[in-house]
Amino acid sequence: MIYFDNAATGGRKPDSVISAVSSAAKLCANPGRSGHKLSLACASVVLDCRNTLSEYFGGYGFERTIFTKNCTEALNIALFGLLSPGDHVVTTCMEHNSVLRPLEFLKKSGVITYDVCPLTDGNISPAVLAKLIRRETRLVAVTTASNVTGAAPDLKAIREAIPARVLLLADGAQGGGHLPIDLSETGIDVLTLAGHKGLMGIQGSGALLFSERANPRPLLYGGTGSDSFSLDMPDFYPDALEAGTLSFPAVSSLLEGVRYLSAKEKEISGSLLFLTGYLLDALAGLPAYKVFSRPNPCGIVAFAHREIQSEILSERLSEVYSIAVRGGLHCAPLMHEALGTKENGLVRVSFSHFNRKEEVNALIRALRAF
Repeated sequence: MIYFDNAATGGRKPDSVISAVSSAAKLCANPGRSGHKLSLACASVVLDCRNTLSEYFGGYGFERTIFTKNCTEALNIALFGLLSPGDHVVTTCMEHNSVLRPLEFLKKSGVITYDVCPLTDGNISPAVLAKLIRRETRLVAVTTASNVTGAAPDLKAIREAIPARVLLLADGAQGGGHLPIDLSETGIDVLTLAGHKGLMGIQGSGALLFSERANPRPLLYGGTGSDSFSLDMPDFYPDALEAGTLSFPAVSSLLEGVRYLSAKEKEISGSLLFLTGYLLDALAGLPAYKVFSRPNPCGIVAFAHREIQSEILSERLSEVYSIAVRGGLHCAPLMHEALGTKENGLVRVSFSHFNRKEEVNALIRALRAF
């Protein structure tokens, strides 16, 4: 099957990642729980991954680099751990339900209020967003890139447009590994990451990076291998936010994925820009389709057939042509409402740099048949 659903989860993994996962499964002692050689070897890999992630994203040190099972968990830790009664949040219509549903729950529970910044020419205007800030605004939550269209808000401009007292949270599910993200330089206080997409890791890997201004309360309580005589959670990071055993294979995959990215950033970015541009050029010559994306380094192209519902078209591409894409609403209902596509959704093609021009040609031939 030709795999063009990398925005949902990365398809092919680098050989180094696969090798790391295999080795971890064979070793697989419990890091931070015992003093024997196997446990210490695992703990060394975990620390190496924390430092590597923090360095790669211009973060705030290994203590403030937390491992999670996915970006959704990282977002929940951040939102439930940072927000308090009476707080106000500004978010955008580009967000995934992993941001919107926690905010809606907190709103309906009487804890917070929030406002949603609309689209301006397919993206987020920092000036429009800034007008939604109130005296009680605690946090602004913005995606690094839309999982629907690939459009990327200007996070640095947003940081400059909002008051310094307001925390800036960036959802890096799509942008992580695809876009240059430097937390310290941009002024991002919280970054959440999905390890299994652009970062080349396996499913079950994610991370949360946060500044000294952002100190999330624990969401999960339990054993940490530290302060074991106390019935309270440790009050220091990363332990305060990492109750329970980490997935050592997932952490190992994330470490090798980031190392791979560091060595091939320009090649990967160039490949994804080429593939998106190539498909968009072809779609421009197919009047049956309406396009909603521009060339982007996240590798995302969204389009609609003028007569066929997106999920039906996606199913036909899979069943007849053995091509994997995603139709529907992509867990981003407000974005589809803003685009006017909430009834039929969109077909989303999302590339990996492992994809080739010949595979895109096969998709183009298939699309011409509808």
